[in-house]
Amino acid sequence: MISKPLIKKASGLNEPFSREKLEESLKRSGAEGNIIDEIAEEIESWVYNEHLLMLERGVEGVPSKKVYSKAFSMLRKRTVSNAARYKLKSAMMELGPTGHPFEYFTGEIFKVLGYNVEVAKTLDGHCVTHEVDVIATKDNHQRFIECKYYQSTGKNANVQVPLYIRSRVDDIIRVRKTRAEFNEFTFSGGVVTNTRFTSDAEAYGECSGLHLLSWDYPKGESLREIIDREKIFPITSLTSLNTAEKQKLMEGGFVICRQLKRDPAILKGLGLSDKKLRKVTQEIDDLCS
Repeated sequence: MISKPLIKKASGLNEPFSREKLEESLKRSGAEGNIIDEIAEEIESWVYNEHLLMLERGVEGVPSKKVYSKAFSMLRKRTVSNAARYKLKSAMMELGPTGHPFEYFTGEIFKVLGYNVEVAKTLDGHCVTHEVDVIATKDNHQRFIECKYYQSTGKNANVQVPLYIRSRVDDIIRVRKTRAEFNEFTFSGGVVTNTRFTSDAEAYGECSGLHLLSWDYPKGESLREIIDREKIFPITSLTSLNTAEKQKLMEGGFVICRQLKRDPAILKGLGLSDKKLRKVTQEIDDLCS
């Protein structure tokens, strides 16, 4: 009897291969049902074969990255815009190598949610000054947000992160409450990460009143769900630009596809051929519509 193949996640843990999970991720990309069936069928067969080959070598667990790469490649051959949506998770890992693009990306998210946003500001605290990644203000409420960017999906933000941010936010709020210009304001703090929080971090956030936002938390309003719903796709989702071209855009402060759709002239600074420019523009239009 052939054992059920295992998938090795980025965290190093193995879990049984699930065709249902693969189909769900393909469904979120917007791919049509027949395309989902074709890819899932081929991937399932391929995973079983890979599993057997690895067992012969005394190794367990087909790397999840290999499964993703194969599915992405197959999807891209059929539909570019769906492939861009499918690669959203890996695109979030590409908002680097520094954390600054992710800070600007977080700022863009809060702008779309109706906040006035400031990025990378130094604020006075009662004890010391603090570098604040994002200040989001709406309806006389101000939120001080720390962004935790990781380049690996296997790295999660543990409870030490919100513990540290809670103390910094409290130091800032203590000063702001004494200033006349903030007399009618209320304040809060938050942490946004491109990966996940540990269960202890989530529990502390809920208990302490710190707003946490991660790839899959809170349920119904997670980073992934907001991006999908509001179509705030990072430029790293684009499959028709190479890494160097995306990096150049991020260095110029352009981090979401909406910015490029609003001002197509931005792309001309990349020196793209007319054919490639049309291809990129079409992909942006598909993602933003």
